[in-house]
Amino acid sequence: MTFAPSGQQHEIGFEDQHATIVEVGGGIREYRVGDRDVLQPYERDSMCDGAHGAPLIPWPNRLADGWYRFDGVDHQVALTEPDKHNAIHGFLHWRSWQPVENRGDGLTMATTLLPLEGYPFALEVQIDYRLGPGGLTVTITTTNIGDRTAPYGCGQHPYLSPGEGPIDGCTIRMEADTRILTDPQRKLPAGRETVTGTAYDFRAGTELGDLKIDHAFTDLHRDLDGRAWVHLTGTDGRTVQLWVDESYGLLELFTGDTLAPGRRRRGLGVEPMTCPPNAFQSGVQVTRLDSGHTATASWGVSLVD
Repeated sequence: MTFAPSGQQHEIGFEDQHATIVEVGGGIREYRVGDRDVLQPYERDSMCDGAHGAPLIPWPNRLADGWYRFDGVDHQVALTEPDKHNAIHGFLHWRSWQPVENRGDGLTMATTLLPLEGYPFALEVQIDYRLGPGGLTVTITTTNIGDRTAPYGCGQHPYLSPGEGPIDGCTIRMEADTRILTDPQRKLPAGRETVTGTAYDFRAGTELGDLKIDHAFTDLHRDLDGRAWVHLTGTDGRTVQLWVDESYGLLELFTGDTLAPGRRRRGLGVEPMTCPPNAFQSGVQVTRLDSGHTATASWGVSLVD
């Protein structure tokens, strides 16, 4: 077997659906129905870039200066986005994850986050990937195995596939009323605005064109099951639809304009997030996960004609 930079490759399937989950980061490398990509893949012989498919734990998005205060104690973590002087997407992106159960049509990956400098808390994390008639369902379950309350948030970073070509010709529909504004240099929160009357109002559906997006959206509309949805219709007329449960209060959209040239605008990043950017500093929607307690969040994605 040849070496893969993303480690061991774990395959699951159901009817004509196929997904590959990787050891490094515990994320999803590819998901397709037949020969049509649902999530934009990356190659087996490539490293994950742009947090491609990765879980974002114990916080999603950016943390300014890598600094936060929790229960009166200051904490400093390493700057993993040094050009912007931020820490980004938590600690588990490059960790080794292990399969604890492979059911053929589903797989559970697990890892342990032990105390480290800047985050002296202990978490046991499992991610369940399951294929079925409704597509792919992903559930993150995190338990505080330490002896103190921990600050916690989570997210994941799939890229929806347009099918062939760039995302410019795709139509997006997402019912969200509010966009979180960011400063252009560090991409940190700088206020909120209603999407009404702006280019970021996707509630009725709009063609992406050359619009550049790297923003979180909130005040999500939900169906009777508590799910919020994003629909991306490609030029082939097929639609990738992603849903999030009520644990996820925000969705970040990213058109990939800052990625390597071959990756730019080839997939739409749609990131479920339980808390907004810079949440560990602001305290907004951060979960206080008590010792012995568990937090669960689910999202899913499917392809429809």
